Amino acid sequence: MILNTPYGPLWMSFDTQGALTELKFGHPTGPHPGENQAAARQLTEYFAGIRTEFDLPLAPQGTPFQKKVWEELTRIPFGATVSYSELAKRVGSEGAARAVGRANATNPIAIVVPCHRVIGADGSLTGYAYGVDLKRNLLALEGTATC
Repeated sequence: MILNTPYGPLWMSFDTQGALTELKFGHPTGPHPGENQAAARQLTEYFAGIRTEFDLPLAPQGTPFQKKVWEELTRIPFGATVSYSELAKRVGSEGAARAVGRANATNPIAIVVPCHRVIGADGSLTGYAYGVDLKRNLLALEGTATC
């Protein structure tokens, strides 16, 4: 399923139970099975500035550590940011900011699992799979002051 957004196409994949498995900007590189109107509606509301939380079943595929990081990402509130080192502390891996950064970079569910809300310890907008400009735009959409 592809959703057109103000920032380009966003494609979604779902498992057989309708849980979101992938949400990525750009054009799909492979099959993107399933449709989920609730996901499309909630994302459209997010980009319109009227939704601050998502209520969707998620089923990302990854290692136990990656899943732990991704789960913690969903706890970062709309309009807030945390540093990689803070995120590492939150997942019980203090001092593992780089490992947390790698898990963050492999997040298969953009926006709903808000990896764009993780920033450098100095407040800088370090890396984002879809570019720092898009990260800045998403944070601005959420009303977050950015560098």
